[in-house]
Amino acid sequence: MEAIDVDVVVIGGGPVGTVALAQLAGAGLTAIGFEQETDMWPTARAVHFDGETMRALQRLGVAEQFQEITVPMRSVEIINETGEVLVHANTERLGSQGWMDHISFHQPDIERLLREVVKNSDGVELRSGQRVVDVREVDGAVVVRTVGVDGQEHETTARWVIAADGARSETRARLGITGSKFGEDAQWLVVDGHLIDAPGYSADMVQLGTFKRPALWLRLPGTRVRMEFMLMPGDDPEEIVSSEAIERLSRGVLPADKFSADRRAIYTFRGRIADRWRDGRIFLAGDAAHTAPPLFGQGLCAGMRDIENLVWKMSLVHRGRADESLLDTYESERKAHATYWVETAANQAVIIQTTDPEVAAQRDEFIKAHPESSAEPSSPSLGPGLHDGEHDERAGRLGIQPILADGVRLDDIVRRKFLVATTRNLFESLPKELSNALERDGDVVVLLDPAKTSQLLEAAGAAAVVHRPDHYVLGVADSATDLERILRSIPTLADAVAPAH
Repeated sequence: MEAIDVDVVVIGGGPVGTVALAQLAGAGLTAIGFEQETDMWPTARAVHFDGETMRALQRLGVAEQFQEITVPMRSVEIINETGEVLVHANTERLGSQGWMDHISFHQPDIERLLREVVKNSDGVELRSGQRVVDVREVDGAVVVRTVGVDGQEHETTARWVIAADGARSETRARLGITGSKFGEDAQWLVVDGHLIDAPGYSADMVQLGTFKRPALWLRLPGTRVRMEFMLMPGDDPEEIVSSEAIERLSRGVLPADKFSADRRAIYTFRGRIADRWRDGRIFLAGDAAHTAPPLFGQGLCAGMRDIENLVWKMSLVHRGRADESLLDTYESERKAHATYWVETAANQAVIIQTTDPEVAAQRDEFIKAHPESSAEPSSPSLGPGLHDGEHDERAGRLGIQPILADGVRLDDIVRRKFLVATTRNLFESLPKELSNALERDGDVVVLLDPAKTSQLLEAAGAAAVVHRPDHYVLGVADSATDLERILRSIPTLADAVAPAH
């Protein structure tokens, strides 16, 4: 076997790649990240994440710092061609993850803080100005060849590679991985900047179902706003980015004398899912694995979920506490989950972004008659993998994070471990060798105190619930027999005790 320089190489230094480095450090793995750009990207791309993402940042110990540079999204509207509000929803709420459900941000602020986390973490580093030119598997390892801005080549050998190098992933192309298309591609003008002394829209997010030119509005921290406009036949790509054109396209919402743009870019919104997310020891993550139209703001959230799913599995395998086959569940679990969001966003795009007046009129009447049809979709379950979803639909779904009576969020107690929450009576009904193994296992936390478990058990609708380190439900149980079966599926316990007969 090749001599290993680091446990993991991360390709790409955007938010997903940077979070991967930070999470790997927290899990005790060594890693090097390679980013081909010498400087951090100065303008925003992603602008939204959800409570689940904040929970991931909580794991890094920086959620409170993120709160200082983000704002909760307070309301969402759908407006039609005549300016009629078809749907208004209040979204400023503390959700099941112990954080606000919807949060807006300016991406450079987020990336700057994430890079500080990496800089202050042991065992990991991000090297900028390094382009990855070759990735190859050799004798139980992966050799990554890079070229610096000075032309110098270097090779790094790792046990695994996480390729988070974006929608145009060179790693994915190098591996010959193709993708499946969802919906129709559409070119949009994306405009970011400061709106001063002008009201904008009252809602923080507005989907403009204006058939003459579909658009999107987002209010960001401070005086920052974003608007996105679908390009139409006959548009002049050079004229359409002018201040006068932006005022016209926004129907006066972004006046040329009150809106200062720092980014005007034409993007193609696509729905794509990579056909394979793993090639031996190389894993795709983030936009390299999936891209979606921005209607539900799940692009960055999905990339964060990829890392949350993958890193704890790598940690267990690295420490010899799980078989390497556990890593096979990364693609099977995450691909199905991400596909749901890509497909749902692509379908919503067809509805909201129609340019046919008759279809738009029918849509408007349907939405007014059935406003619940435009509600935010519920988060789906994971695909097949390490959970009891085949037997119980409550498993494989994201678990809640209670805030305890003293204000402590539960993850600050559990940290990067499996969580077993149950009643004392049910726990004492387990075989003694199993309960003893649980109490000895450093990768498992057992909670029996009703002050800590009541919300968890109520949400699960069961007498026992087991969460994985990524907060997804491994399984639920109402009997000692079912709880024992679920507990024995925890990789660290698989060989610790003999199965009951």
